[in-house]
Parts: sequence; C-alpha cells; structure tokens
Amino acid sequence: MTVTPINPGFSATAESLRLRDWRLGPGQPTLVLDQFSGEDFHLIVDDRADVHVSSKDGCFYLGWFPLGRPGSNGEGWIVAVTGTANVRGYRMSFGTETPAEIVAAAVARVLETSRRL
Repeated sequence: MTVTPINPGFSATAESLRLRDWRLGPGQPTLVLDQFSGEDFHLIVDDRADVHVSSKDGCFYLGWFPLGRPGSNGEGWIVAVTGTANVRGYRMSFGTETPAEIVAAAVARVLETSRRL
C-alpha cells in the first residue's frame, strides 16, 4: 500500500518570501560629512585623501578611509566619543562598503545626543 502525500514539499513565491531590495555599496560620503559645521568641528584631509573630523573640544572623532584604514581589515569609517573619568567612551567602525546612509544615521544620532555645556 502506498500513500500519496497531500502536499509534497512546499512551494514559495516571491510574495511569500517578501523579497527586498537592500541598499548596497558605499554611497555618497557627503551624507555623513555634511553634518559637521566649521563652527563646532575641525576637518582635515590627509595626504592619502582620508578625512578626519574632530569636535573642537576633542571628545568626538570621525574618520573616513575610502580605501580602508591602514593596518585594519577593511575599516572605512570610525566614530569615537571620548569618555569621562566616570563613564567609558565608545567606538564604532563600519566597513568601506557600508552605505553612507547607515553611517550618516549613526552619526546623526550621536550628534543628537550631545549638548553644549
């Protein structure tokens, strides 16, 4: 006696998988860099064309390394905030292929959480 399965396997459609188009590639770095004013930040472009932004108080740093940070494994962006005597700072890094929109959103949030003393 053989039994025929009612639903052999399963079938999937693009609709059922909810396929998405994901943002890929580095995008436009100006989305990140345009968030900084000369009033509050220093901007330096070095001889490798890497860009360094720091707050005038020295507590915030952003580095953009289009070809990858020297000595790293593909770091393209670094965001760092210096801590205090009582609270540790933090550092984030993103790869060279991380979309600038993602880095811009992270930087915007960091800047939103700062306040002038």
